[in-house]
Amino acid sequence: MAQERERGITIQSAAVTFDWKGYRVNLIDTPGHVDFTLEVERCLRVLDGAVAVFDASAGVEAQTLTVWKQADKYNIPRICFLNKMDKTGASFKYAVESIREKLKAKPLLLQLPIGEAKTFKGLVDVISKEKLLWNPSSDDGKDFERKPLLELIDPELLKETTEARNALIEQVADLDDEFADLVLGEFSENFDLLPAEKLQTAIHRVTVAQTAVPVLCGSALKNKGIQPLLDAITMYLPSPEERNYEFLQWYKSDLCALAFKVLHDKQRGPLVFMRIYSGTVKPQLAIHNINGNCTERISRLLLPFADQHVEIPSLTAGNIALTVGLKHTATGDTIVSSKSSALAAAHRAKREGEKKHGKNNEAERLLLAGVEIPEPVFFCTIEPPSVAKQPELDHALKCLQREDPSLKVKLDPDSGQTVLCGMGELHIEIIHDRIKREYGLETYLGPLQVAYRETILNTVRATDTLDRTLGDKRHLVTIELEASPTETSSVMPVIENAENVSEDRLKVFQEAIENGIHSACLQGPLLGSPVQDVAITLHSLIVLPGTSTTMISACVSRCVQKALKKADKQVLEPLMNLEVTVTREYLSPVLADLAQRRGNIQEIQTRQDNKVVVGFVPLAEIMGYSTVLRTITSGSATFALELSSYQAMNPQDQRTLLSQRSGFAKGF
Repeated sequence: MAQERERGITIQSAAVTFDWKGYRVNLIDTPGHVDFTLEVERCLRVLDGAVAVFDASAGVEAQTLTVWKQADKYNIPRICFLNKMDKTGASFKYAVESIREKLKAKPLLLQLPIGEAKTFKGLVDVISKEKLLWNPSSDDGKDFERKPLLELIDPELLKETTEARNALIEQVADLDDEFADLVLGEFSENFDLLPAEKLQTAIHRVTVAQTAVPVLCGSALKNKGIQPLLDAITMYLPSPEERNYEFLQWYKSDLCALAFKVLHDKQRGPLVFMRIYSGTVKPQLAIHNINGNCTERISRLLLPFADQHVEIPSLTAGNIALTVGLKHTATGDTIVSSKSSALAAAHRAKREGEKKHGKNNEAERLLLAGVEIPEPVFFCTIEPPSVAKQPELDHALKCLQREDPSLKVKLDPDSGQTVLCGMGELHIEIIHDRIKREYGLETYLGPLQVAYRETILNTVRATDTLDRTLGDKRHLVTIELEASPTETSSVMPVIENAENVSEDRLKVFQEAIENGIHSACLQGPLLGSPVQDVAITLHSLIVLPGTSTTMISACVSRCVQKALKKADKQVLEPLMNLEVTVTREYLSPVLADLAQRRGNIQEIQTRQDNKVVVGFVPLAEIMGYSTVLRTITSGSATFALELSSYQAMNPQDQRTLLSQRSGFAKGF
């Protein structure tokens, strides 16, 4: 994307396929910025293994931790690559230590660098005790030589490598019993005689079992250390056959795939990326989408080679395909060959499930787990240049939402404006930019606003009666309910019935009551923000026979609003985890600035020459922080933000907020 080239960061994941020494590798490059966490999440769903890239001068950063946790959630074996070994301040030792400390992982050092920062010129392969030196005059990194380490030439390096190799063997033996038996049996006297292949197979086993992570190093800028990394990928990460997915047994050899990304192409329409788990995909093939419950036809099949796509006649399991012609498939959909194939698989799953543990919901077992979409925290209004262009804007936003499920678009019922809800400032800025470039629309964004929530502090009762005659039919509802704060945090209202209310009688109206309560909680009495942490208890409901369910919903909704209005109200604001990395000399101005922003500093860590400030700051105070931070630190500091939780505002700040919004705030 043009935006990626300008900013030098990854925004959308890109897929590429290449061959290396007889292996086919499907590579997906994912973003690292916190605003695009969802991109990472949906790609991890379809990976068999991952390479975690670190900056050797910074080690584990805030976002590294987030991505690492996501990989843990999907049980993905991984290799660590310490990049930028030639950057000033790069430290192999420090980076490895931070992996051990912060990620609580067991690093296996398969390489040692020769020189660091400006002196970095190559690396040592610990397993084979060879040194790899890159030709300093070659820029593309193709030109390097591999030499065995000799006592005469590099006595120091050889000693260090032998120690590292012995430590590696001991580490792997601790984690892998089969290897331990081998080491203690034949090679207990002399580790040097242990063949490299045996050690490599054992490292492969512990990597796939996720008990340890191999660590390699290099510099991507000059392509130093990339060839050994590719070798390590083919050697230590699992092939698709080694990954055991539970749902595959139900499909046997039928098609089963997951659509994990949609792109809109000007000429070809929507392109759907899918990971094939079993079976084969061919052009002109009709497929069935379980989530959307619809059947579509694939018109063409492409293999992605970066920005070039090569047409191919068929693709088998384990590959990533780009399909043209699917109009209704969205991110996270499960694709099978036909409805009958899905039913047959469901039937097998059901039979198996009943054998194991009674009955279970087979439809859910067939869907490959989709992707959890985080709640957006930033929102702002977006206006087309003229009313005539509104349909074009709607179309552009619809396409962008299919590509990026973390972008939400809603209509403000009061003003009729379109509101964009996103994961952060950068996210919304890029959406705005893409509408301009890809759809040729010059839109106007309103000021960024914060997604506040509301809650109540005490218990209140309210009653309401709705009595209407429409035509010759009388609708009469009388309701009494109570709203109270919940102990535990819950985004949706908790709905309960009082003891004197018979549940059987209410079954008929249950849906109408729930709809009424949910719609009342969408707009709170203070700011019109969603209400959370509220329990609604129904005390009595009298309904005249023949009353329509819409009337019941309307009455319930009005009554809940009445109760919420009567209660003591509280605004909740999003609190962000903030991590600022700053050099020593700028530490005090940064801390002073955070104190003004109602920041709460948890700790100040030391990361080599830098200080890392960790704390919480309300989102409202951090708008436009990047510009301010750049100014006070002369551009030397970086920061990472992530939603932590919603927290009650103090009364003074709440009054200020409400008086600022008094133009459209409801009475306090």
